[in-house]
Amino acid sequence: MKPADAIDPLVKEAIYQAVDKEPLARSFHMRLVDLKLGYSKVEMDYDPGSMANMYNRAHGGAIFALIDEAFETASQTRGTIAVALNVNVTYVSSPDRATTMWAEAREISCTRKTATFEIKVTDENQNLIAVCQAVVYRTGKPISPGQENEEIHPSQSCLK
Repeated sequence: MKPADAIDPLVKEAIYQAVDKEPLARSFHMRLVDLKLGYSKVEMDYDPGSMANMYNRAHGGAIFALIDEAFETASQTRGTIAVALNVNVTYVSSPDRATTMWAEAREISCTRKTATFEIKVTDENQNLIAVCQAVVYRTGKPISPGQENEEIHPSQSCLK
């Protein structure tokens, strides 16, 4: 019997490969460090030289990029292409200079066609940087060519 948070190995590999190839993730030096069903953890080293705003603090766009990467990868773990419908971010604090940040995305509710995620960004000192609530639309199309081309049955689509 497989664990409740297990992902289809083809899906997991497809997500890791996509992150490795994604231009934005590469340019921001993001790393996918953990992936489970409905969950993702992505890390990024904050570089003030390229990620600061006009006030020499962390640019909200850099933090949003980290949030979006965790959201994107967590929302694909059920094996179907999912696209963002809404993302609501609250920036709580600015990270210290030259720190590592992590974004953790967790699926908190879902249906066959949509899912809601909570994403939190923290730094290496466990300071809360940002919180986010986001919603995806599930297209029903598989993310990996080797997958079965079936839509997820509603009873299997949500974490319990």
